[in-house]
Amino acid sequence: MAAFSRYLTAKNSSIAGGILLVLCLLKYRTRTRKQGGRKGGSDLVLNTEKDVKKDRAVVDKVFFLRIIRILRIMVPRVFCMETGYLFLIASMLVARTYCDVWMIQNGTMIESAIIGRSTKDFKILLFSFIRFMPVIALVNNFLKLGLNELKLRFRERLTKNLYDQYLQGYTYYKMGNLDNRIANADQLLTQDVEKFCNSVVDLYSNLSKPLLDIGLYIFKLASAIGAQGPTIMMSYLLISGLFLTRLRRPIGKMTVTEQRYEGEYRYVNSRLITNSEEIAFYNGNTREKQTILATFRKLVDHLHNFIFFRFSMGFVDSIIAKYLATVVGYLVVSRPFLNLSQPRHLHSTHSELLEDYYQSGRMLLRMSQALGRIVLAGREMTRLSGFTARITELMKVLKELNTGKYERTMVSQQEKDSDPAENLMLVPGSGQIINRDYIIKFDHTPLVTPNGDILIRDLTFEVRSGTNVLVCGPNGCGKSSLFRVLGELWPLFGGQLTKPERGKLFYVPQRPYMTLGSLRDQVIYPDTIEEQRKKGISDEVLKEYLDNVQLGHILDREGGWDIVQDWMDILSGGEKQRMAMARLFYHKPQFAILDECTSAVSVDVEDYIYSHCKTVGITLFTVSHRKSLWKHHKFYLHMDGRGNYEFKPITEETEEFGS
Repeated sequence: MAAFSRYLTAKNSSIAGGILLVLCLLKYRTRTRKQGGRKGGSDLVLNTEKDVKKDRAVVDKVFFLRIIRILRIMVPRVFCMETGYLFLIASMLVARTYCDVWMIQNGTMIESAIIGRSTKDFKILLFSFIRFMPVIALVNNFLKLGLNELKLRFRERLTKNLYDQYLQGYTYYKMGNLDNRIANADQLLTQDVEKFCNSVVDLYSNLSKPLLDIGLYIFKLASAIGAQGPTIMMSYLLISGLFLTRLRRPIGKMTVTEQRYEGEYRYVNSRLITNSEEIAFYNGNTREKQTILATFRKLVDHLHNFIFFRFSMGFVDSIIAKYLATVVGYLVVSRPFLNLSQPRHLHSTHSELLEDYYQSGRMLLRMSQALGRIVLAGREMTRLSGFTARITELMKVLKELNTGKYERTMVSQQEKDSDPAENLMLVPGSGQIINRDYIIKFDHTPLVTPNGDILIRDLTFEVRSGTNVLVCGPNGCGKSSLFRVLGELWPLFGGQLTKPERGKLFYVPQRPYMTLGSLRDQVIYPDTIEEQRKKGISDEVLKEYLDNVQLGHILDREGGWDIVQDWMDILSGGEKQRMAMARLFYHKPQFAILDECTSAVSVDVEDYIYSHCKTVGITLFTVSHRKSLWKHHKFYLHMDGRGNYEFKPITEETEEFGS
């Protein structure tokens, strides 16, 4: 029989070894195929591998400093609702531990009564358990309530804090257009924040209760089987826990990579939805499919690696933290029972020995499980470090963007220029902006893109209120760049720019933005109805603005000011452009930038709009190729796309230039 048992053990070991060998070979084959694919193929444009070097996702001093910083946001004061829920969870965890101890003792006594054939004790103990059931259920559900509420409140606090920074000024624009450290802000602000908050609360629960359980069970076990037993068990579990925690260190970095690939996958899908019409005209479905599947394949390959790593760790976890721990537990709990000289059990009956053994064994098992949860919480803590690293990076970038600092791959103009005397020292933000009403003046200002491309080396001209300017030139010459500098979307790389404050400049693009909301919201955007009333503008005046652009019929057609529609679909192209002009009349800025914003409007309506702008005192910068608009402007600014420009008054001769 012993030989047969050894044969089965050897056979099982061979089978297990064979399975592991096959899995290792499959793993090696997958990795080889991936490496071979990289050699012969091309990677996506969305390549952010350079960020991997900056990823620091391990449980160390930096991680704890980061988590403390974020916790100060989620728990802003000592006395707040979050603190209350933390206290509720702690109280319920204590109550649950005492419930567990009571259930162990009561359950052991019920089994002892059954074995001892004591009907009276059995009924008393069973009814005691029935009376205690509502209390246990209440404790468990109060604990769930506290955990879920705390997760939601943490997410609410952190989300609000991040959006306060993200939507401060033009930070949301700068993150996507000036800074290239974070490619998928939407992923961070939504999924990563949720996962981070859930992970923090789960970690709090998974650490605090096991610590309490360990303390209580050590006290109970020390009186039952002596202090030596729990000490041996604790020592083994602590040593094995440190060993397993060391093995799990790659999980944090792999989590960061997983979230980045998930963000890239979401991004390419959102681009397909946003640009579906243009892609359809180009018949670009096959190319987009290749792009999406390539991004998805990168994510899937990483997840395969992650799954295999977790399988390997799970195998080691099961052996060390579960089965070997059980063996140690048997050795520890059996010592006082197998030692025939133990005074505690010299005169115990079989039923008493059984009751003591079950009670001690279950307490030791619960203590081992509690310490095992602490050890396994190291895995969750490592995963949390990945989310913490991403949230901290987002907070860092938001803070720097709000102080005017951004990082981007710059083009070295010094290497491009053959004449060293013409080189420019490109320092973002080195120019000076002076706020002054009724004037726009560029004084020796270079027009430079955020990545360092110089469009115009020295731009100098002055426009005073009442002097409309027509901006013209080929595509890519710098027209939009000029307006982005005017709107303070792009940094100034030198010189001086004198202009009114941001709120006194208004931009009307070719494809106007229609906000979510009512018809009123389309006219007064970005104001609210409270701000409209504060300005003293009545609905009758709003109706006049619509009449000025021949949109008065919209009010009756759609059913009133407060009707809510999807205005991007409801309004035609021309109606959206005229709605944007009504919005311009509502705000009455000192200067307005009209970027091909009347291309879908008839000439007679266009003439009326420009005449009305002059009547209400709005000075215009217009980008348009329509010759009919030259009569509404006094100067033209022409950029040739090669770094040269002209700023001259419009005469009858120069109007021919517009053709």
